[in-house]
Amino acid sequence: MAFDVAAESYDRFMGRYSQQLADAFAGFGGAEAGRSLDVGCGPGALTTELVRRLGPEAVSAVDPSEPFVAAARARHPGVDVRVAPAERLPFADATFDAALAQLVVHFISDPVAGLTEMARVTRPDGVVAACVWDFAGGRAPISTFWEAARQLDEGVTDESKLAGASAGHLVELLAAAGLRDVEEAELVASSAYVSFDEWWEPYTLGVGPAGGYAKSLGEPERAALRDRCRELLPDAPFTVTAVAWAARGVA
Repeated sequence: MAFDVAAESYDRFMGRYSQQLADAFAGFGGAEAGRSLDVGCGPGALTTELVRRLGPEAVSAVDPSEPFVAAARARHPGVDVRVAPAERLPFADATFDAALAQLVVHFISDPVAGLTEMARVTRPDGVVAACVWDFAGGRAPISTFWEAARQLDEGVTDESKLAGASAGHLVELLAAAGLRDVEEAELVASSAYVSFDEWWEPYTLGVGPAGGYAKSLGEPERAALRDRCRELLPDAPFTVTAVAWAARGVA
């Protein structure tokens, strides 16, 4: 899945969480030395952390979204950022010491193929890692949105059944891709909001499945969804704490 939205819209929707998540995930994913690849880099939250740790010359990144790639290139001079899907990485075998996919496996059309490609471009004994929000457990940043949507529309398709969104599923996917010594962890990120409107406004930008669903509604239905979200959230100011499943394996 390629995101056909402005990088700034993604930043306002998920950036406040993905930037915070990147620090813990980069360490978990073995980005401590050598060369690292950011798969599904988006506008570059994880790329920024990899550059901080390794320097731009040691970091490469790919994403299928041209607007995101343009933003990542502009934000990270010196980083090799290319337009490419996870299933067809434009790099030779054993190029990287670590390949990481932050908040992207659930959007890959063939997750095992994508992870297999990540293993191919990673050197023997290098690390392949991925993380996905715990949508199935209701601990994603946008879980309140989907809870409200389900209460108002029993037929809504949320993100809880996507790849990697439940306990143990990333482990299964990495094992199926041929990784060994696969292990799982939970990573936490949180964000504070001074008002409900600050929380709600990013959903109107059309980013991802949640934004697409909100945008598809008529004005009365969208207003009802907005009101139900307000009822489910604490009074402002409030903090949303989110948990991602993470898994890593050895190539």
